Amino acid sequence: MYRSKAEEHFAKYLTYTKIDFTYEEFKISYKVSRNYKPDFYFKKYNFFVEYKGYFKPADRRKHLLIKQQHPKLDIRFVFQNATNKLNKSSSTTYADWCDKHDFKWSQTEVPQRWLSKLKK
Repeated sequence: MYRSKAEEHFAKYLTYTKIDFTYEEFKISYKVSRNYKPDFYFKKYNFFVEYKGYFKPADRRKHLLIKQQHPKLDIRFVFQNATNKLNKSSSTTYADWCDKHDFKWSQTEVPQRWLSKLKK
């Protein structure tokens, strides 16, 4: 139920001390003002590639913000292992996450189909 052992420990403390609380009940939107440097750019095809071994939660949040704020950018992912799970308790893989958020992805290499059509 909790994202970490530390949060679980803290929640137990709150329960023990009878402090009323809820866990992750609210979502608060925010914009991060930072610069993003994509790993690779394919000038001829006009798309970017992020190569990922470990796809950290902070990276996933960053890419959702970038996609929201720059919807015309074509950012794709190449994973060392696209079947890795987002975390220990998740059944969602890196590939599933990309599919859900409409990012193109591949495992270990740039697929030939990405290079077969020039963007105009």
